[in-house]
Amino acid sequence: MDEAHILVVDDDARLRNLLSRFLAERGFRVTTAKDSAEARDQLRFVHPDLMVLDVMMPGESGLDLVESLRRELNNNVPVLLLTARGAPEDRIAGFEAGADDYLGKPFEPLELVLRIRAMLRRTATPLAAGPGGPIQLGPLEFDRERGELRGAAGVVHLTGGEAALLSALASKPNEVLSREDIAAVLGMDEAGERAIDVQVTRLRRKIEADPREPRFLHTVRGRGYVLKPGV
Repeated sequence: MDEAHILVVDDDARLRNLLSRFLAERGFRVTTAKDSAEARDQLRFVHPDLMVLDVMMPGESGLDLVESLRRELNNNVPVLLLTARGAPEDRIAGFEAGADDYLGKPFEPLELVLRIRAMLRRTATPLAAGPGGPIQLGPLEFDRERGELRGAAGVVHLTGGEAALLSALASKPNEVLSREDIAAVLGMDEAGERAIDVQVTRLRRKIEADPREPRFLHTVRGRGYVLKPGV
């Protein structure tokens, strides 16, 4: 996990420089950008392991940037959003856009480091899959050991959060997992637990022919979610 490459995007030069020094002191390689436009330029040449992205910036917002990365560029780099707006609806908007975690300002730099390390663990090391090989989801196949979803056209791009969620569910197929169980497996806090519903909705768009009538990823009212593989 040391030497992971972090791209920090924030229009506040003081905070940007502080985070750059703090992360570098803890063994990370750091690249910075002052806004979304500069971040896009950086992404043409560097491939960070994770992005720390401010939401409120002049020009293209952080939310717009992460949504563009996911929908237009098929870029699944893990994204941690930073924002002074910490209301639940703001957090949900961040997860809906494609972010993997969310940290409100002001924050303790050490908490940011802990969040980054937890995200890198989730995305770099697939969850224990238990016995059995890949899981079949209709025309798609999920390799539990590699955390990779494939179809006839090749790899299906998943965000770090989506891949971690699918791995958690696939580790116990046909078994109902509560939101609390999933959050614990993924190392999420209470806010992350509330965002699991959003991640489930986004994951269904990628594995279900009709997300409104899910065949594989089911909601069990009052209990949680269950993944039911099948061909």
